[in-house]
Amino acid sequence: MSDGGHEQNGHENVPSRQRRRFEGISSRAYEHPADRSALVALRKLSGFDTVFKALSGLLPERSLRLLFLSDSVRVSDAQFAHLNDMLRDACYILDLEKVPPMYVTQDPQPNAMCIGLDEPIIVVTTGLVELLDEEEMRAVVGHEVGHALSGHAVYRTILLFLTNLALRVAWIPLGNLAIMAIVTALREWFRKSELSADRAGLLVGQDLKASMRGLMKIAGGNHLHEMNVDAFLAQAEEYEAGGDLRDSVLKILNVLPRTHPFTTVRAGELKKWAESRDYQRIMDGHYPRRTEDKDTSVSDSFRQSAASYASDVKNSKDPLMKLVSDIAGGAGDLGGRVRRGFGGFASGAPRDASGSPKDGPGTPKDAPPRNTDGTPGDESPEGNG
Repeated sequence: MSDGGHEQNGHENVPSRQRRRFEGISSRAYEHPADRSALVALRKLSGFDTVFKALSGLLPERSLRLLFLSDSVRVSDAQFAHLNDMLRDACYILDLEKVPPMYVTQDPQPNAMCIGLDEPIIVVTTGLVELLDEEEMRAVVGHEVGHALSGHAVYRTILLFLTNLALRVAWIPLGNLAIMAIVTALREWFRKSELSADRAGLLVGQDLKASMRGLMKIAGGNHLHEMNVDAFLAQAEEYEAGGDLRDSVLKILNVLPRTHPFTTVRAGELKKWAESRDYQRIMDGHYPRRTEDKDTSVSDSFRQSAASYASDVKNSKDPLMKLVSDIAGGAGDLGGRVRRGFGGFASGAPRDASGSPKDGPGTPKDAPPRNTDGTPGDESPEGNG
């Protein structure tokens, strides 16, 4: 457990609050299945990230390092010492031997990031430092250390580089469609990697309430006395389950341009994971180790990712996801379900208690079928003589 006065792997003088340490933990322990499958596949491409690290001088990493060094405050024992203690503590708990440099930059917008190809660096804004209390900030620092342990900084930069390269060949027929597919998939992975890092932050802070408060403050500002965690989580429930199929489509359109999930969604997902058997097993000391990473099966990881998405669809309260689940399950009356889902588009005709259109005065229930030109069809009561 984390305690004051220890000295191991260069992490000395960490805060004294008792928390469990996860020696040798693999990032696979906390990664979202969709994030994990992508990372496992990339890690299997031997030498791939090494090549990009060697090319880091061609990328803006060196410029960014100089920028933060020259125009931000580097966290140390002499500057922002409390953040330095949190950083070393987070690295000790997740057993990250090399503590990444950390900078505080002047920006009123609350934000934090982990960037860099060759060696990751962590940057937090003054807006975030001023917004969060110690335990909330500890979860954020753990979040960024989780990014570093997973190697998100490396692989994010690689995929962004590949995306920018694809933009240069946009003149190829259907090139824009292909690029949009790459960008959409990239952003989906980004969003899942944020859920992974939220879990890492919880493992570091080991205080779910603090993690919830931090997310709530990022959404609503420094007015904690005016906010309530339970009500905030209820928003996530309402967002997922509310509305009809039109709202489901709007949710998709709203989230597609984003690299981060919505804050209420992050809070709901983190609470769900904190209540899961996976989290409890980690806290009990049963978790995958880094020494086993090389033996991880890519196909198994992709199967777990597919199973996770299938489970999300099956258990989702979202109207569109419920419809997809019904289709996969072979449910009947799907046409009726779609019509009821898009209820507002159905011209305002009177409906019965089940939501189906009532028989109106101009559409008798037993009216004969008619041809497309309006003449009676072949099965009219008059027949064909």
